[in-house]
Amino acid sequence: MNRVTRTAQRWVVFVVAVGLWELVTQLAKAAGAEKSFFFPPPSEIALTAKDLWFSSAFGDHIVPGISRMLGGWALAGVIGIALGILLGRSRRAMAYLGAVFNFLRSIPPPLLVPFFVAAVGPTNMQFPTIVFGAIWPVLLNTVDGARGVDATKVETARVFRLSRTQWTFGVVLPSALPKVFAGLRLSLSIALILMVISELIGSANGIGNQLVRAQRDYEPTAMWAWIVLLGVLGYLFNTLLLVLERRVLAWQPRHSLETQALATGG
Repeated sequence: MNRVTRTAQRWVVFVVAVGLWELVTQLAKAAGAEKSFFFPPPSEIALTAKDLWFSSAFGDHIVPGISRMLGGWALAGVIGIALGILLGRSRRAMAYLGAVFNFLRSIPPPLLVPFFVAAVGPTNMQFPTIVFGAIWPVLLNTVDGARGVDATKVETARVFRLSRTQWTFGVVLPSALPKVFAGLRLSLSIALILMVISELIGSANGIGNQLVRAQRDYEPTAMWAWIVLLGVLGYLFNTLLLVLERRVLAWQPRHSLETQALATGG
């Protein structure tokens, strides 16, 4: 199957859905239906999105929101990978900490928003909320990956008497990378969700802040424009991460093919 066919298959349902949405909303609008106000045509949403995304809101709200999300996700990734590698190779450590981790990851991160509001203030709680929620998929996937190092590699490293640094970065980390990237992808989605949720409460700027403002001003078209932006950002960041994963794990033929299929929708 060539790339053009895969691309067509990936987008045909989306294009048809948007076309039907446009048709139905235009007909409802022409008929004077009151509920059509809350479901504006995609053409109107696109015009509003162009005016909002490429205005002063880009620097005032979009950039700060994305910066918080990516910063929190990156910090969660670094901490999660580092702790996951250390704990994954220590059965005793996981025996003590496994129950604690399972308890903490079971707490829905949005429920901790009031705690972070009280602890660091409503204008500063977005970053720690994102970090707390995004760290668990990376940490637990890395632990799982570090535990799954092939026994042959372990024996080979022992024979060659690799140092702890060589063992960690030359054997454990490469073996755990497929699991690490799986955790990073899930973590990225959680970070985007938590960015919006945390910005809905007490934030002076951000996409969530503008979403609430549009709702309070009774501007459904602007609300949809911000919602569409979140979808675009989620798709864009996930695609970029899949491309990075394919490049980093190119030495694993099977994984490279699977990741390429995910990235192309095949």
